[in-house]
Amino acid sequence: MSDVNQGPELVSNPAPAAGLSENVAAALAYITIIPAILFLVLEPYNRSALIRFHAFQNIGLCVAWILSGILMVIPIIGWVISPILFLVLIVGWVLCIYNAYQGKLFKLPVLGNIVEGIAANK
Repeated sequence: MSDVNQGPELVSNPAPAAGLSENVAAALAYITIIPAILFLVLEPYNRSALIRFHAFQNIGLCVAWILSGILMVIPIIGWVISPILFLVLIVGWVLCIYNAYQGKLFKLPVLGNIVEGIAANK
């Protein structure tokens, strides 16, 4: 037989644990309120402090979006404040997604402290 090099050996790497990694799940929790609730209920994800924090923070952001929409009904004051608040919420939402994907515990100024207390209580 010949000693011909057959190329690199194919080594099968063990499959990662079933499911998503923590940083991906934390970032996906911000897509809508549905994944956030699912991550709080589903077994492997609800044990992670990072995922729980980001899921609760997204629920808080969704409540802030609803309150901002209600604020829009108020004449003049609501019409001025609401667009600014929507812009702040969008920027905060994007920052949350980015930092969650990086695996960081990014707290929004007011909401983050409230959420941290809720997420810590399992």
